Formats: sequence, C-alpha cells, structure tokens
Amino acid sequence: MNDTIGTRIRQARKERGLKQHELAERAGISTDMVSLLERGERGLTVPTMYALAGALGIEPDRLLGKRERLAEAGRDRGILRLRDALQTTADLPGLEDGADGGPVSLADLEAGVDEGWRMYWKGQFALLAAHLPDLITAARATEREHGGIACRPLAQAYQLSADLMVHMGSDDLAFAVARRGLRAADRSGDPLQYAALAGTLSWVRLHQGCLADAERVARAAAENIQPRFRRRARDEDEAEAQIRHLTVYGSLLLSAAAPAAAAGDADAVASYMREAQVAALRFTGGDRHDYNLNFGPTQMAMQAAHQMAVLSRPDRAIAAAKRVNRADLLPISWGAMHLDKAQAYMEMRGKVPDAVDALLTAYGVSPEWCRHQGLFRNLGAAAVRASRRREPEQVRKLRAAVGMALASQ
Repeated sequence: MNDTIGTRIRQARKERGLKQHELAERAGISTDMVSLLERGERGLTVPTMYALAGALGIEPDRLLGKRERLAEAGRDRGILRLRDALQTTADLPGLEDGADGGPVSLADLEAGVDEGWRMYWKGQFALLAAHLPDLITAARATEREHGGIACRPLAQAYQLSADLMVHMGSDDLAFAVARRGLRAADRSGDPLQYAALAGTLSWVRLHQGCLADAERVARAAAENIQPRFRRRARDEDEAEAQIRHLTVYGSLLLSAAAPAAAAGDADAVASYMREAQVAALRFTGGDRHDYNLNFGPTQMAMQAAHQMAVLSRPDRAIAAAKRVNRADLLPISWGAMHLDKAQAYMEMRGKVPDAVDALLTAYGVSPEWCRHQGLFRNLGAAAVRASRRREPEQVRKLRAAVGMALASQ
C-alpha cells in the first residue's frame, strides 16, 4: 500500500522535469497544495485530480493507479481474444474473408446481448470477456446477412465492449470501439440507440480526462432527442415509447453533469439536474432500465450523491444517498454509490468507520468489479491508514480486500 496518489503525482512530475511550483502553475493550484498532496497530507479531490492530470498530460485515472490490465486478465479468460476481435480488419468493406463465421438468428443474437448485459451489471468481467468475442463476430456476420435489423444488437455488443475496456484500463481502445458502436447504431435507424451509444462515448471521454468533450457529447446527444410530446399518450404502447425516450434523455443529462462536476462547475451541474428532474417527474413507478441506461428518482439521487462527493460537499452527498431505493439499482450501480459514500465519509470528521463499512459493501457487490476501481483501492488504503490506532474486524477485512485489489493490478 506504499504506492500512493502522492507518490504517483511526484513520479509523473519528475518524469516531466517539473518543479512543484511549475506543476502548480500549470494546474491552477497552489504550490503548497502540490506539496501537501505529494506528502499524502491532503486528500485529492476529483476536480484537482483532473487539473493535475491535464497539467501532466496523463489520463486522470493514472493518479489512482490505473494501468492497462489486458495481459493480466487475458491469462484467465481470454480477454486478449476480445481485443483481437475488436481490432480485426475482417469487418472492413472489401476485406471481409469469412473469419467472423456465419450468421445466427436475430433471437439468438439478442439473447446473447442480454446475457452480456447481465454479466456486466453483476460485475462478472472475466465471464463477459470470454462471452464477447463470439458475440461480436456473430453480430457482424448477422448484420452482413440481414442488414439493419441486426445493427442494434451489434451496436450493443460494441457498447458492452467499450464499457469493459474502460474497466480494463484500455481507454483508447474503448474510444475506438464506442465509435464503431455509434456507426452501427446509426445504421440501425433507431435514434435512441444512437443516443445511448453517445452516452457511452461521453463516459469514455470522461475517463480519458477530456471533460469539455465528454460534456459536449452528452449534451449534444440529449439535445438531438429532446422530447417534444405535444399530447398525452393515446394508448399504452405510446406511453411506453414516451417513457423509454425519457429514460435515454434523462440519462444523457446526468452523463453531461458528471464531467461538469469533475471540472468543478457546480452551476452547470445544477442546470443539468434541474432539467433532468423535469423528466424524472414522469417516473411514478420507480426507475426504468431502457437501452441499458438507468433513469428515474433513484438514479437522480445516486447521481446527486456522486456529484456532491466529487464537488467536496460530503454532507449533501450522504443526504442524497439516503434517497436511493436499493431495488431500483443494478448491482454495480449499488456498489458505485457506496464508493461515493465512502469518498464523502472520508472528508467528514470521525466518519472513517462509516467509510470502511461503505467500502466493504461495495466490495461485497462484486470483488471482481472492485478490483478494477482505482477509487476503491485508494479510498481503501486511506481508510486503513486512518485506522492504524485501532483495527477492528471490519478494518482487517478491508485491508485484505485492498491487498487483493492491489495484487491484481
């Protein structure tokens, strides 16, 4: 646990030949702040992390200890097969050679996509990595055979792959795959599917540290599908179509709020949340999960907790988390919310035991998912250090969990 955020900042600074005051000037923070961060005497807020990463010319998650883990994961379940499937030339016009195999029925293809999403939301990344190569090649072959009708499942197979690549520490490959997904979604003729892929692209850009572009992509996608329902739904089918539309639209607004929070722009966050709240008022039966996006009152509360944690407003983060309905959240979303709670508790006096409990709850959702979360590793290490004088059973459990996460890097 000696590999801390402070040591990573210092190492990256020295690699670039910068003195502390030069890094501070580039990042727009004080030299004292850089010194305190490097000595581990001050916690790193998310906006400061992005500012330092931009000044150092690195991806923000590198300061959390993130690095590409494709080779390590590949020794287990063949994630390298997925990388090869994603980087193939077999889907380029005029270069197809039948390597993708034959098409499958649309029902089988959609069932494979649904199974992939179940694995993803449970944090079963090794199983998902083993599942995706055959799914992608089958989807490509089926699109060539049947055209646009197979484009939606193909787009979602790429979406799943992009999401997984982010967790695997391969943001550049995730970006390339998300773009392929967008092209497939465009061919599907479904504007909501295209917007959903734009949300994934925004998330990838956020992890790449491109905050302005991440916000722009999500905002533009939301504007492109802004609801203009001129009348109440005439029947159940129309009502269902309207609520699906609002799910995607509201989710994109929350996607735009995330990079705004990371940039420390509280006014922009508040604006996006106000607009999203208008859409959420239609969700009287709880949250919805459409196009593999989540939206509704609970998602609003969860994202508010995240934004307030990022903006270093811990009291408001914990208050928002209390409005979350557990039944409305898919497993790793529940885990992510507890990482946000742990981040907030670590900023509150006397709340380290609460942070420990929140981290263990996140770990219990999916140890495999947690091992890929830099926030878990760093918050966990900080919570263990803050508990040195007394180490009850919960802290010993967290020490073991963080040790396993660090060992898996």
